[in-house]
Formats: sequence, structure tokens, C-alpha cells
Amino acid sequence: MSKVPHVPEADPRTSGPASGTPGLVATQVRKLFGERAVVDGISLQVDPGEVLALVGGNGSGKTTLLRILTGAIDPDDGEVTWQGRSLDESDPWVRREVAVLLDDAETFPDLSVLEHVELLARAFGLDDARPHAQQVLDEVGLTRQAGQLPTSLSSGQRHRLGLASVLVRPAGLVVLDEPEQRLDDAGRTWLSERLRRLADDGAAIVLASHDEQLVEDVAHLVLELG
Repeated sequence: MSKVPHVPEADPRTSGPASGTPGLVATQVRKLFGERAVVDGISLQVDPGEVLALVGGNGSGKTTLLRILTGAIDPDDGEVTWQGRSLDESDPWVRREVAVLLDDAETFPDLSVLEHVELLARAFGLDDARPHAQQVLDEVGLTRQAGQLPTSLSSGQRHRLGLASVLVRPAGLVVLDEPEQRLDDAGRTWLSERLRRLADDGAAIVLASHDEQLVEDVAHLVLELG
């Protein structure tokens, strides 16, 4: 079953990092599952224009930390802020500021791939939504699937749609869980270049990855967990 994404109202006054304001800051973040500390006393800072890569084996807490950093779950201890404000996934301001890819793309099941991406572009205030959506679909290799319903896509194509849903919109903070998965060598090269461009344009990026080359190519900061 497809999850339907929440589409916030556009408010360009709150988009992008404020001048002189810190980016993403986590202070002594801790998360327990039962008696086990999955995330234990993590502190970090990622400023606009920087890329932080989380590395470590499966079960090291990367995805849990990403969920905390987006406001999807609350830490048991510590604090996370973006531009000095606490992160809560239900806050419309956070939804405008933070672009997230943690699972398969949330989709509008009755809209085509192109209509879905175009709607997101319009929701975030882009005037040239249709050509912008078409350009992003071309980037991720989904031009031929533009007229299909998201439910008809393969798992790899759904992952590319998730990337398109992140890239089609403005965001100050971009959070990605293994964005390289299901991409071939050419796709991973494109992803490295695209993430570097996002950072050059001023986004703060946090990603979890098992791809050593991707981490080497894009990360300014590396945090090893586990």
C-alpha cells in the first residue's frame, strides 16, 4: 500500500538557512530500544554547504539517528535543532525545510509519476513546475515511466522516484538513507555529482551509506557508528 505524502503550503519566507544561524545541531542524543542504547551520546553539527556521512554496519544505529535528525522520532535524551529550532516532523515549517528519503517514496497512488513530482514542485512554490519535474525525472532515469502509476514501478524505480521527490523541491536540510542503493555505476556517479551540487547551492546534507566511494566523493564530515 502506498503512503500518501503530506504536501505543505509554500512559504518562501521560511525556506533556506538564515544568515548567521547554525545549521543542524545534535547535542548528546541518546535513544534506547528496551535497555539497549541504539544511539548513545551522539553530538554533531552540519552547517549549510556541508555533507555528513554516517557509516557503520547494519544495526549500528544509522537509520535511527537519521530519524531523530529529521524529527520523525524523539530522542530519549539530548536535543536536535535546525536553524536553532527544534525538529518535529509534524511541524509544517520542518516539512518545508527538510527533504527526507528514508524508505520507499511516499506517493499519491492515483497520480502518474510525472503528476506526482509536478505536484510536489508546485506545492513548494516553483513556477515552472512541469518542466522542472520533467528535468528531474530525466536526471533519475524515469522519463519513460513518467506516465505510469507509482504502484507499477519496480523497487529500483521507486527508489529513483524517491530521489526525484527530494530533488524536485527546495530544502535547507536533506537527509538520505543509503541513496545509492539500487543504482548502477553510472547512477552512483550521477548521485555524487548531484549531491555535491546541492551542497554547493547551500544545502546541509546528512546521508547514511555503505558506498565508500560515494562517501569519499561527497562527504566533508564522516561519523562512524557501531
